[in-house]
Amino acid sequence: MRPPHELSTAFRAIGLKVTPQRQVLFSLLHDHDGHPSAESIHLAASAVMPGISLRTVYQTLNDLVAMGELQQLQLTPGSSRFDPNVSDHHHLVCDRCGDVRDVYVGGVTGLEVQGLEGFSIATTDVVFRGTCATCLDGSSATGTRTPDPTRPT
Repeated sequence: MRPPHELSTAFRAIGLKVTPQRQVLFSLLHDHDGHPSAESIHLAASAVMPGISLRTVYQTLNDLVAMGELQQLQLTPGSSRFDPNVSDHHHLVCDRCGDVRDVYVGGVTGLEVQGLEGFSIATTDVVFRGTCATCLDGSSATGTRTPDPTRPT
């Protein structure tokens, strides 16, 4: 994802307002290597700017997705995650705590897949599911991690 000042310029170029709330969101997402939900971003933004609305968070995230600055992911049922890494990559998902990590898989375009007759593939998403090292070590007794409200997960 581009730096906050470049996002501000890009927003203005397409006629969107650059509010202090959006600037906070740009800063939180910049160089973020996680896959936060809108709710976790809202929690982190609220710590910086009390009163920021969840609606503003969702609208800004949707605008960033439309601009190609974020990817919206549906990796777990009923929960969207947002990925600031828009490079070609795939994901690991922990079935216990919900942690999502980026992975890079070589040779995906060379996979031999049967049953694609009459279908034109636009993208390929590989998701590896299992249990992360933290959960395997038992340090996550409840199966969930306590989120840091200052850092979207």
